[in-house]
Amino acid sequence: MTIPSLVGAGIIVIGGGLGLGKIGGSAMDAIARQPEAAGKIQTAMIIIGALLEGLAFGALILGK
Repeated sequence: MTIPSLVGAGIIVIGGGLGLGKIGGSAMDAIARQPEAAGKIQTAMIIIGALLEGLAFGALILGK
């Protein structure tokens, strides 16, 4: 792998981690405000997290 592709892979990993952290933090804030909606919020959080990870893995493969 070349240096630019390694830098790109690092940026992808950092971006994915920041995105997952933002999703988790926002979901916890929403559950704290409305505990009765915890199931729906958790389901949406897991779906969005899975899509984000899939996008990051796809970008890593394409950047190779």
